[in-house]
Parts: sequence; structure tokens; C-alpha cells
Amino acid sequence: MTDTALIVVAAGSGTRLGRGVPKAFAEVAGATILEHALRGLAGVDARLVVVAPDGLEADASAIAERAGVVASVVTGGATRADSVAAGLAAVGDARRVLVHDAARALTPREVVQRVIDALAAGAAAVVPVLPVIDTIREAHDGELGGIVDRSRLRAMQTPQGFDAAVLRRAYAEAPDRAASTDDAQLVQALGVDVVAVAGAELAFKITTPADAERAASLLAPQPAAAPEVRVGIGADVHAFGGDGPLRLAGLEWEGQGLAGHSDGDVVCHAIVDALLGAAGLGDIGALAGVDDPRYAGARGEVFVGAAVALLAEHGWRPTNVAVQVLGVRPRIGSRRDEAQRVLSAMVGAPVSVSGTTTDGLGALGRGEGVQAIATALIARRSPLVE
Repeated sequence: MTDTALIVVAAGSGTRLGRGVPKAFAEVAGATILEHALRGLAGVDARLVVVAPDGLEADASAIAERAGVVASVVTGGATRADSVAAGLAAVGDARRVLVHDAARALTPREVVQRVIDALAAGAAAVVPVLPVIDTIREAHDGELGGIVDRSRLRAMQTPQGFDAAVLRRAYAEAPDRAASTDDAQLVQALGVDVVAVAGAELAFKITTPADAERAASLLAPQPAAAPEVRVGIGADVHAFGGDGPLRLAGLEWEGQGLAGHSDGDVVCHAIVDALLGAAGLGDIGALAGVDDPRYAGARGEVFVGAAVALLAEHGWRPTNVAVQVLGVRPRIGSRRDEAQRVLSAMVGAPVSVSGTTTDGLGALGRGEGVQAIATALIARRSPLVE
């Protein structure tokens, strides 16, 4: 069993917060300040003791259960020092004691661990601190005095850690402990050295409404990072004159086929170039050489499948593709829905197809061939995407 105890002081009234309830029991970002503090302490190797206001002990126990920690709950006193003394009386035979303000609800666990490690290394008193970064001046009756050398100043945080016997002695011998707001001050009055370890900006104390707003913004769920996306454009054109059937957009059409080493499906070929271009992986010529006998007469889906597989190897996936077909024939609109279904299955993402003519201009307008222009959007594959 651990010989370290951690007292969470949660008995303050919190009048400056203005919520009408003791501060540790005010809600921030959907949970009480105490619950946030205890969640941050889950997994710390220490016995937890929560000091709650009189009458709210049961609430504190329920909050600890929601936070997923096991904690003893004791009743606090009229002052912070009285509340710490009540917690100290409940730590049993613990050799080391940490005292933590519930109001420092966002304190990172590594700060707590630094305090524990310093105690384990032999320190009798340990305090997390931050350098003071603002310019500090003395003030006398409303008038500003000289600038204080901030290089010698440190802002105190919690949890503060102590040899249990030393802390008990400090509380027993303090002439006016009620006036103290810092346990290390009482220990230092005994002549005991206090060791400083690094604190954290997140360990700020929730005292005012502005502090609560800051905490709420930090505790709010962060939006998922947008995936990395890229866009690619591909184009292909083939003349009529092939020996095989007319294949376009993964479908077979009536009429003379398109000339080419493969089946001449300009729609599939343009999609391949758009996908590969978006990923920076070259073009269809690099994927399957035009002179490679393995691809003689190969259908467009062979090239599209190879392009999608190559993208996956490099961590990309298609998001959607749009294709514009230019030519007099065939009439794409007559089988658009069918073409879109076939192409979407090939790509593994939505593919839209549209067609247009060139008003009789040029080789395409004279019906000598067909051109396709494709635009592809790809995104980084999620680790969960199989």
C-alpha cells in the first residue's frame, strides 16, 4: 500500500466565482470543478482524501465515484488551514502528504508526479512554481512605487508536498495558522528548506468568472483535425478507328471503337491521371506503359484499379471524381446513371459524369474522337480505413 496521501481541499466558499455554491461544486464544461480535479488525479499512486464543506460530504463522494477515483471524504473547517488540518488528521500513517487545491482543476499529472518524485528523493517540502513574467511594482496608498526584480519571484502552485511529520509539526506549532494560505509558508517557518519543482500554466487557480471561462474553453472538446486533401486533374483523348467495340466510362456502346493500345476508354484514363496527379504519383504512362504488351486491349477498370491501389500504398484514398466528356457521340446523358454507378464502384468513391459537345468545332466537333477531363479529390487515409 502506498505511503503517500493526497489531500484535495474543496471546502472553500468561492464567493468571487459568484455561482451561489461552494467553488469546487460549481460546474465548468459539464462537470464540477472538483470532478475535473479528481479526474486529473486518477492513476496517481496516493491515497486520496477530499475535504468538503459541511453538508456536502455525500455530494463529494458521488463526484469522486463519477471521476473514477477512490477517496475518503472529511468535513472541512472555517478556514483553509482548518480544512487542511482536517484532511491531515485523516491520512493515517502516510509518510508523505500532498496538499492540493481543487480549484487548480487542470493541473497536469506530471506536475503531481514531480512533487512525489522530489519527496521520494529526500526533500522534506516541495512546491511547484512558475516564473513571474509580468512587470511587478510596489504600491503605497494607491501610488505606484519601484519595480520589483521579477527574476527573483516565483508564483506558487499546488500540490505542495511534505514529509507528513514535518507538516503535522508545522500545523501544531504555527502561532496563527488561520492567516496562512500556503502550507509551505508554515513549514518554512520551522526552518525547513522548501524545494521548488516546475509547475505548469494549466495549473492556474479557478477563482473568478474569467478563470472559469478560461477553464471551460480548455476543457471543451476540440474539433477533429481536417484530413489532408489534394486535387488532381487528368485528361485523355482518342480518335475513333479501333478494331474493338466502343468502350467509354466502363460501359460498352454501339458504334466504332476508339483507337489505342488498350480499349481507348478516355474516361477511365482521365480518371487515372487525375488520381495519380493529385497524389504526385505520375500518370497513366508511368503506371502502365503504352507499349507494354500486358495492357494490349486492357479495359479501363484495370488501370483505375491499379491507380486506386497505388494511392492506397502511399496513404491516400479517393474522395470523389467529376468527369466531363467532350464529343458528338456517344450521348453520355442516355446512360449517365449507369456510368456513374460503374465508375463509382471502380474508384471506391462517388463519380459524377457529364457530357457536352464543341458546337461542331475542331476534330471533336466533326466526330473524329472523344475527350474526357477528370477532376479528382483525394484525402489521407485514416488508420481505421481498411
